[in-house]
Amino acid sequence: MILLSIHNLNFPIEDPVLKFLLVLVIILAAPLLLNKIKVPHLLGLIIAGAVIGPNGFNVLARDSSIVVTGTTGLLYIMFLAGLEIDMGDFKKNKWKSLTFGIYTFAVPFVLGYLGGYYLLGFSMLTFILFASLFSSHTLIAYPLVSKLGIAKNKAVNITVGGTMITDIMALLVLAVIVGMSQGDVGTGFWVKLSVSFIVFALIVLIVFPIIGRWFFKKVDDKISQYIFVLVMIYLAALLAELAGVEAIIGAFFAGLALNRLIPHTSSLMNRVEFVGNAIFIPFFLISVGMLIDFKVFFRSWETLEVAGIMLVASIGGKYISAVMTQKTFRLSKEEGKLIFGLSSASAAATLASVMVGYNIILSETETGEPVRLLNEHVLNGSILLILISCTISSFVSMASAQKIAESDNEDTVSGNSHEEENILLAINHEETVERMVNLGILIKAHENTENLFALNVINEDKNESSVKNAEKLLHQATDAAAAADVKMQALKRYDNDVINGVKNVIKEQNITDLIIGLEDEKGFSPSFVYNLYNGYLQNDDVNVLVYHAAQPLSTIRKYAVMIPENAHKEAGFFHALLRVWNIARNSGASVVFYAPENILDILQKIVKKANIEAEFIIMSTWQDGEKTAAKLKEDEALIVLMAKRGMKSYIPRMRLIPELLNKYLSDNNYLLIFPFSEFNENSPEIRSVGNHDDFVEIGNVIQKIFK
Repeated sequence: MILLSIHNLNFPIEDPVLKFLLVLVIILAAPLLLNKIKVPHLLGLIIAGAVIGPNGFNVLARDSSIVVTGTTGLLYIMFLAGLEIDMGDFKKNKWKSLTFGIYTFAVPFVLGYLGGYYLLGFSMLTFILFASLFSSHTLIAYPLVSKLGIAKNKAVNITVGGTMITDIMALLVLAVIVGMSQGDVGTGFWVKLSVSFIVFALIVLIVFPIIGRWFFKKVDDKISQYIFVLVMIYLAALLAELAGVEAIIGAFFAGLALNRLIPHTSSLMNRVEFVGNAIFIPFFLISVGMLIDFKVFFRSWETLEVAGIMLVASIGGKYISAVMTQKTFRLSKEEGKLIFGLSSASAAATLASVMVGYNIILSETETGEPVRLLNEHVLNGSILLILISCTISSFVSMASAQKIAESDNEDTVSGNSHEEENILLAINHEETVERMVNLGILIKAHENTENLFALNVINEDKNESSVKNAEKLLHQATDAAAAADVKMQALKRYDNDVINGVKNVIKEQNITDLIIGLEDEKGFSPSFVYNLYNGYLQNDDVNVLVYHAAQPLSTIRKYAVMIPENAHKEAGFFHALLRVWNIARNSGASVVFYAPENILDILQKIVKKANIEAEFIIMSTWQDGEKTAAKLKEDEALIVLMAKRGMKSYIPRMRLIPELLNKYLSDNNYLLIFPFSEFNENSPEIRSVGNHDDFVEIGNVIQKIFK
């Protein structure tokens, strides 16, 4: 049947199999062909859409199937922008984002007003709506920037936050103009719009995280978790429309709501990004291309005049706004270019506003022709604006993002000292495997994608059942890591003693961190405590982490971190501190440090170099910390920096910690970190120091590691 339909092929193609195959071929071919000539594949997809669309060779119609999938792609872009934003950095830069949002709304609006009123002679409602078209922008180049690993850059955070602000203001202008054109703008209109938007924001930002945390605790199925994310995106988009604003604002708010429930290094984040970048976002770009009709620009000089004014107002306004932002906050030239690149693309909100204005008929001429709020010249000009602005956005964003990424790589510690990081997971129990893998992924550096090891030591009679069980556990570990796009090296070892087997692997693989998992029901058993202190902790040059997981890492809201006196004098203190920082940074959870005053002074200097939310509370005695730990609430976790006997920070009461945890925190997550006491060849080049200037310098080193 398909062969027959191909033999009698007519355009546009209606066979669903052939349609989908053609789109997939375009998505596949665009990056392969265009990357060789340094052209962003995003632009290639838009051009491909114009060629095969109804205004090109009419190979495919822009029907409901394309529109639905493309709409999902548009929502996906905004959702990812909210999901990947670093909330700690966003809070630090909120005033910068607000300033940029005002700049990028006001400057293009003024230019559009001048062009619409003085050059084109539009009526009041028309030139106000016309001016607002250029204030909004679409983060069409965001996936490209994110792929280069600079999504946490200050310029990106400022732009993403400003996008939310300027799009909301532009779309509110649209809502007001539509109301005025229909004659129903009054006190009731403003009250309804304000109340509905506030209610929408409260529901998404407060209720959604509660629902999400409950769902991720109860449901382990990976497919169900992904479908839940899609449901939240569309539900937030629907609520936004009910509130009187565009769906893209709802998708962005959904990303903010789920930001801390989907860690950036998790397997769920990997699936969300993979499906979006592979299917939905390319469909959106192709659907945008299908709107482009090059022929209209050869039919009317007025269309070219309108298009020229639109290009100057939009692209010129965004450029001026980016320069003003760069100068105001003393950003680098490349960061200023990146802001311009990300904010220069007009697509989603612009197109939505144009279509709404085009469909509003104000009156009719004597010949019966409709007088529209925005005429066909503006509609056609907006299509050219979309093509050119997306082209500029793609090229400028890619060029500036690559330079920033290269600069960051040159500044990293790994580029200077070649520090190696090897993390070993000693897995023995099936129920702890995935949780340990998730912790290992969370604490590792971003660039470390292969130095993660899973070990199972077979100390029985090497019978077939024990071997099969080891293979099962290792396979489970490698699968869990692969889901997050991380390579896990599985190690199976035969030894008469488990601890000796672990020690030997530590030496053979130059391990820097050893993670040991606790069973939920047993917690700290007497045998485990004996093996810990008389076995695992005898490795003086390895960071030992003992982990108990009662709930998924993504559902933890806050970590309480206990640090004993003199901990900063230990050789492995800063290495252990990096693990705490990575947990906070990659999970988005807030951290409360409980430590003596002198250590808090050090931490406060260092925390300025990292984008995490942190509080600092003086812990006068170790007993005070124990009382705080015993009072942890639901969705809160404990991290304790421990010490072995003989170390400078050792306190005899540390021996009571296992008993305290078994008694009070059996239903909470907790992590004990035993820093190494001696340096090995792979340990960070950070030594014990004694004055604050030294700690500030170490803070600079840690900042580079965080990048």
